[in-house]
Amino acid sequence: MSIHNSKYNIIKKKKDKFRIRYLTLEDLDDFNNLLRYAFQVSNNELINLGYDIDEIKQAKSAVLSKAKVLGWFDGEKLASQIAVYPMKMNIHGVIYKMGGVTGVATYPEYSNLGLMNDLMIKSIENMKKEGQTISVLYPYSIPFYRRKGWEIISDKMSFEIKDTQLPKNITDRGRVERVASDSEDLINLYNEFSSTRHGALIRGDLEWEEYWRWEVDDTIVAIYYDEKEEAKGFLVYIIENDVFHIKELVYLNFEARLGLWNYISAHFSMVDKVKGYNYTNEPIAFLLEDSEIKETIRPYIMARITDVKAFINDYPFLRKPKNKKINLIIKDNMAKWNNGSFLIYWDENKNTVCKRLNKEYKRNGKDRYIIRMNIQTLTTMLMSYKSPSYLYKIGRIESSLKGINLLESIIPKEQVYFSDYF
Repeated sequence: MSIHNSKYNIIKKKKDKFRIRYLTLEDLDDFNNLLRYAFQVSNNELINLGYDIDEIKQAKSAVLSKAKVLGWFDGEKLASQIAVYPMKMNIHGVIYKMGGVTGVATYPEYSNLGLMNDLMIKSIENMKKEGQTISVLYPYSIPFYRRKGWEIISDKMSFEIKDTQLPKNITDRGRVERVASDSEDLINLYNEFSSTRHGALIRGDLEWEEYWRWEVDDTIVAIYYDEKEEAKGFLVYIIENDVFHIKELVYLNFEARLGLWNYISAHFSMVDKVKGYNYTNEPIAFLLEDSEIKETIRPYIMARITDVKAFINDYPFLRKPKNKKINLIIKDNMAKWNNGSFLIYWDENKNTVCKRLNKEYKRNGKDRYIIRMNIQTLTTMLMSYKSPSYLYKIGRIESSLKGINLLESIIPKEQVYFSDYF
């Protein structure tokens, strides 16, 4: 018997006494304890941060009541878990059902048994059944999630501006008003923004609850109203230790942007600097008169397509060339229905058609292009985080140059905006 087979048999024997099932509210303590152990959060730390233990439990109960939480149990002991929220997001103007993955954790004594791999495969299957053709998560380990088929689709930019670098007051015709965090104007404004912005999470009650869950009581919301008294932008911030912290800055037009920055600059005498986050994937330095500010960038959100056929059939391609066909060959080790060959073309009514094939074409035809990539690359490409040309250049896509040019001409270019955390 080989070493590999021996190891496999040992793992299989250990897992024979395990069972997999969905968690319920009765499992709340086990769910919470595993999360806190995995992410090394103690009761004392939570209390020092101002959180009451009962409040933490109540907050986590929302996960179990609204998400599908799947776990491996060793007898009655929870060993490993993963949660998937039912969510929606805007992808180039089309609202897709999305599975928001969170609560991923395994006790260390159960590592190397493949428990999380099993849970992820099962969760991806469930997302496909629910019509959630894409999944999004905040990674604790980018290499780990890449191995499971997720890929980076957006960045989080942090910036720091000295008080002397703040924009000088520019005359605008609107006004800014501080409002409650559940303001109807805030919700309606974000709904308008997310309906037109690629990558934005569609926020319902669940998403707003997650947005505010761990915010401190001193967090402030301010809305910019134009001269017609229409809400056109909002700012979520906190002032602490002489620093103006921007959590999120959203605007529907440039006038609202100027108005909100006027409002920030009006705090000149109260703060030494402004720190904030920018999710537009575009540096803000160029828009400031004094551009010599500190900006840092880091990957933020990862995503993976859970159902290639359904995702592409709904995808809003820029062009739909009637006489072109793509033989797309995908590698996906976690989802067998994605692993293989697909034919993509556009019919006479300009409808996208994506079909699973039982074969791969051996060579390019006159109007047919063979294009190979893994599920990670397909996801980041269709989400427009990286272009087909760039992915081809770094060896992530196998194709002819004509195939790459076709992809460049049909895939939208807009960058992802994703500011949420769950």
